[in-house]
Amino acid sequence: MPYRVDARGLSCPQPVVMTKKALEAMGLGAKSKALRGSEVSDASGPLEAIDVLVDNRTAMENVSRFARHSGYDADVETVKEGDDCYIVRICVRRRAQHGRP
Repeated sequence: MPYRVDARGLSCPQPVVMTKKALEAMGLGAKSKALRGSEVSDASGPLEAIDVLVDNRTAMENVSRFARHSGYDADVETVKEGDDCYIVRICVRRRAQHGRP
């Protein structure tokens, strides 16, 4: 089960800041802290993704851009549940850097 960041109803830069803090809390951000294993896993095992819920296109684009520029993969799913809702799924495994093994 992915970690969820619910940023619906918030305007930028708040969704990006919340996403950055979630990555840091998982030990994956630029300013990552050493965390115990239980803090970076859930009942199903190690977390492999963060789902960021946003309700406007600008926030969806900004969170996706932040994830890609931080070296993560980001996929967007549009969900219709009354109001528009976008789920930005950020895969927490770092992509291989170009030119590096």
